[in-house]
Amino acid sequence: MKRLLYPAYEARMVRFLPDEGLPKHVGVMLDGNRRWAKAVGRDTAHGHRAGAANIEPLLEWCEEFGIEVVTLWLLSTDNLNRPEQELVPLLGIIEEAVASLVDQKRWRIHPVGALDLLPTRTAQRLKEASEATRDVDGMLVNVAVGYGGRQEIADAVKSLLAEASAQGLSIDEVAQTLDVEHIAEHLYTKGQPDPDLVIRTSGEQRLGGFLLWQSAKSEFYFCEALWPEFRRVDFIRALRAYAARERRFGS
Repeated sequence: MKRLLYPAYEARMVRFLPDEGLPKHVGVMLDGNRRWAKAVGRDTAHGHRAGAANIEPLLEWCEEFGIEVVTLWLLSTDNLNRPEQELVPLLGIIEEAVASLVDQKRWRIHPVGALDLLPTRTAQRLKEASEATRDVDGMLVNVAVGYGGRQEIADAVKSLLAEASAQGLSIDEVAQTLDVEHIAEHLYTKGQPDPDLVIRTSGEQRLGGFLLWQSAKSEFYFCEALWPEFRRVDFIRALRAYAARERRFGS
C-alpha cells in the first residue's frame, strides 16, 4: 500500500514547494549505518555499503531541486580511532563510493578534511577524484573524510599564520588585523557559500563537529530515518521544513 501511496504523496509535497527559497548548499550527516546493520542482523560493513549505495540517489535528488553544493560527512576524525577491523573495510567502501561518483562525470568532487591524518592510499584516491572532476560542469560535492570541525578551524589558523609568516608579518601584526573573514579564507570550504540547510539522519540531534564554523547561520533538520533508509520523501520533507522557516540570520 505504501508503495502505491508514496509517489502521490511525494508529488503533492513537490507541488507545494516554492519555486524560490530552497537551499543552495546542503550539508548531510550520513548517520546510522551501523545501527541499521544491527537491526537487519548483518555486520557493520554491510551497513556501510548500504549507506554508500544511497549517496548517488541523494545527489540526484539534490540536482532535481536545484541545489548547487552538497557536503557529505562520510568519516570524522573521531572515526579514525575505530578498531582496525572496522576502519579498514570502511575506508575501502568510501574509496569505492567516491570512485563511483567520479565515474558518473556529473559532479565536481572536492575532498574536505585532514587528509594528512588518513592512510596514504585513501588520501591519494580523494586527491585523484578531485583532479579527475575538476572541469566537470556540475554540482559541487564536498566529500568530508577525516573531517572534524575543530580540526578544520585549527588547520585554518595554522594556514593563516604560515601565510602571514611567509609575508614577513609578526604575530602582533596578525593579531591587530585578524578578523573572521581571514579565518574563513583558510577553511577547507574556502570560496564556497555556507550551508543553508544541514540534515542529520538517525534521530540524533547534535552537530558532532560538522561544519562548526560554516553552520553558524544554517537551518537544521533532524530526521529519524537511519541513513540507509533515507528516501526521496524524507529529503522533500527536509526541503519543505526549510522553506517554511523564516531565516533571521542571527538578527
